[in-house]
Amino acid sequence: MTGPVFVDTNVLVYRHDNSDVAKQTRADAWHRFLWRQRLGRLSFQVLQELYATLKRGRGTALDAAAVRNIVMNYLQWQPIRIDAGVLRRAWVIEERFRLSWWDALIVAAAQAAECPILLTEDLQHGQDFNGVCVVDPFAAPKLSPQEVLA
Repeated sequence: MTGPVFVDTNVLVYRHDNSDVAKQTRADAWHRFLWRQRLGRLSFQVLQELYATLKRGRGTALDAAAVRNIVMNYLQWQPIRIDAGVLRRAWVIEERFRLSWWDALIVAAAQAAECPILLTEDLQHGQDFNGVCVVDPFAAPKLSPQEVLA
């Protein structure tokens, strides 16, 4: 399945998190693949959460300037703005699928970005949200990103 891949905050955090080497390695493999293929997408919600989490220092030793640089680099991934359309879509998703508000916003942004894949560990692997399929990058660590998207 070729197309843009929406990346949730947790995957990006694990890339910079030294406390779980297996997840860091897996997140890094996805990160490198998505940069090479220019398939990575996210939202400003993800960037805000990433900044706040990395700044708190969850398994990282990054200063504020380094965290800002990381966030600024992800602007190349065409972040989706949370506008009225995304809000309305998230309300429908929240009620239909019984998701938390924050997860519903992520799914709505992935739909708005026309991503067939949502990379996250926070939702059920394989679940389909009207054309957006959840892939847990840590569920099948032996598969490469290329194999998962094939």
